[in-house]
Amino acid sequence: MADTRDDSAMLSGEQSSLLNPTTCGAAGDTLTADSSVLSTPASHPLKVYLRVRPFSKAELANNESQGCVTVENTEIVALRAPKDSSTMRNCERGIGQSVHKFTFTMIFGEDKTQAEFFEGTMKDLVVSFANGQNGLVFTYGVTNAGKTFTIQGTPKDGGVLPRSLDVVFDHIRGRQYIKMNLKPYLGNDVMKLDPAQVKQEEAMKVSLLSSIKEDVMKTVLCTGNLQSLASENSTADEGDNVQNQFSVWVSYFEIYNEYVYDLLDQFPTSKNQKRPTLKICDDQLGTSYVKDLKWFNITNTEEACKILQIGNKNRSLASTKMNQQSSRSHSIFTLRLLRLSHGDDPSVLGASEMSLCDLAGSERCNKTQTVGDRLKEAGNINNSLLILGKCIAALKQCQNPKKANYVPFRESKLTRLFQPFFCGKGKACMIVNINQCASTYDETLHVMKFSAVAKQVVQTIQPRNFDFMSPRIVGKDGKVITEIDANMSMEDLLSEDEDEELDLSILSASDLLRKIEELKEKLMSERHSKLLLEIQIRKEMGEAMYQQMVHLDETWSKRFEDLRETTEEQLENRLEMYKKAIKNHAYRQAVEDLEEDYVPLDEFQAEQEKVEDRDRRIDELEIALGLQKQSGDNETSTDSISGTLDALTRRCQDKEKIIIGLKVQIQNIRDEADLNGSRLTEENDKLKQHLKTKEQEIRVLQKVAERASQLEASVTELQGQLDESRKVISAVEVCEPKPKKGLFSSIKNTMSGTPKKSKSVEKTEETHGSARKKPFARK
Repeated sequence: MADTRDDSAMLSGEQSSLLNPTTCGAAGDTLTADSSVLSTPASHPLKVYLRVRPFSKAELANNESQGCVTVENTEIVALRAPKDSSTMRNCERGIGQSVHKFTFTMIFGEDKTQAEFFEGTMKDLVVSFANGQNGLVFTYGVTNAGKTFTIQGTPKDGGVLPRSLDVVFDHIRGRQYIKMNLKPYLGNDVMKLDPAQVKQEEAMKVSLLSSIKEDVMKTVLCTGNLQSLASENSTADEGDNVQNQFSVWVSYFEIYNEYVYDLLDQFPTSKNQKRPTLKICDDQLGTSYVKDLKWFNITNTEEACKILQIGNKNRSLASTKMNQQSSRSHSIFTLRLLRLSHGDDPSVLGASEMSLCDLAGSERCNKTQTVGDRLKEAGNINNSLLILGKCIAALKQCQNPKKANYVPFRESKLTRLFQPFFCGKGKACMIVNINQCASTYDETLHVMKFSAVAKQVVQTIQPRNFDFMSPRIVGKDGKVITEIDANMSMEDLLSEDEDEELDLSILSASDLLRKIEELKEKLMSERHSKLLLEIQIRKEMGEAMYQQMVHLDETWSKRFEDLRETTEEQLENRLEMYKKAIKNHAYRQAVEDLEEDYVPLDEFQAEQEKVEDRDRRIDELEIALGLQKQSGDNETSTDSISGTLDALTRRCQDKEKIIIGLKVQIQNIRDEADLNGSRLTEENDKLKQHLKTKEQEIRVLQKVAERASQLEASVTELQGQLDESRKVISAVEVCEPKPKKGLFSSIKNTMSGTPKKSKSVEKTEETHGSARKKPFARK
């Protein structure tokens, strides 16, 4: 019933929240935003930024620079189709146009630096996040367009993620809550941990960070010199905000082939062992979250960058023709900022969340030449991006009340996680990355059309700061911990919901019976009121369910009508396509038949003239033959006729030889064309066989690497066992048995002079003596 409610009520609840949201809001432009600004609702289009990647040396060498992308100003960009693109071919046929113009919130050319891009895009969003506003940033574009570089950057020049972390930690400098006993839980709650759980969290963090070698730590992604940006946003809060404390938690996961994996979880060493998958659930407020996702507390940007690098090692990457390090999954790095009161045992005042999503690039399989697993990955990537486009298009239609439509958020795990941000529970920001290569123009044009639709989506966000709708605190059992007001006295606590105590021993039997009757009447009245209340609640629930079912019926009826119209239109289009195909086939068949029986006009006219000459000559001969018969010269006429017939026969034979020769030439030309086609087919088969051989070699190398890692682990284990055996042997050497001393032994030794040693003692001494003489040789 819950799934039905979520899907059917999407239009009336979550979809319409774009116009009338109920939660979340926008923060001010600075870190010390006024409360009046925070309480003002904001409606603005979805911010869509464009970043153009510069050409590489290989692309310039391949003549990819053909002036396809032209930035006219800071908001308008023009795309011109190259000659070899399908867009230009369609334009030549009269379909579409060769030049397209698109408008963005701001356009950043290839000459813009990482710092300039961060200033123009992420600065306001990070400020809002620090003041309690949720935020989402996601990159979109074809593969090899620079999305990962925009999010993460390089060790020397960080992207928007490390720069955002620097701004956040500069804002909370000196006000960090060092303990780890308050941890994010579910969608918006906070779990209070006991000392044992705190130690476990600390051990998990140390174990995670120790997995990076020291020499690698020095090259962890981090920002450059952001002192100017930090100083600009480091204004201290006024009033009681100075007493607040902050705790920062991060998580990192990916969506690969429509499965959610925790990138900070231990990666399986064996190939047969599968990574554990996570589920996406909804909390009581309807907010989607990833169940059993690991959160780590961080105290500075360096720790966050180390965690980011560890997650990148576990991320699903592969090499394609267009990109050597192509992301095959959607990765989401999430920051959760908890605002706490001052003190050693603080209370949670609020929580905000910011997610930075590096979407996998859309691609065409014929250009990337993906097969096998890469083909399956590309299909899942394109499907999730297609659903994201459908959701954005439906959100645009929902802005018009007359064209309200169903938004398919739950058809993909990616859009299900994006749903709260698109439905008014936070700010969303889209970064479009494109390259200027002529070979990817058609894919780039598709990305630009998608961004044009996203630019028209209007977000209406209900403002909220840290003082609005504080998260609940739950215990380790998941139950909500109720906080007691410090100003409430103990008498008030004890007197709540309790009647005054009455000494029943002083009452008489009649008074007791009367008291029992009063209690029975009170019980019956309470039962009656509760029954009426239950009936009323059931009635309201029934009416609500009825309205919901009516709305569901209307929604599905509309969807059925739309589907029927779409199906009919598709069938009509397919019928027209089949008719055109039959006509084209008949036309081609007729042309082929004409080509087989085709005779040039000049030859036909020449042959026709020869036939006419022959007929005229035959008529003349017949006339001459008749004259000869009349004159009686039969022998002479017979010889002349036979000679003429022989000459005509020879001429016909010559013409037949010429026709046979022409036919032989035509057959030779056809045979040569078939031979060239077979040669091309053989070369293609050889290339495919060579590719399969290379793939087999790569698999063998991967198995060898896995075997080497297993052998290394075995050597480490044996070395540990050898060290333990050495410690045991050394302990045996030290602990020698001491001879017993007593009164009788002393008297016996004194009376006899020299004490005698027993056999066991002698053997023991011999053994220890030999052990001392021959110590173990250590390796």
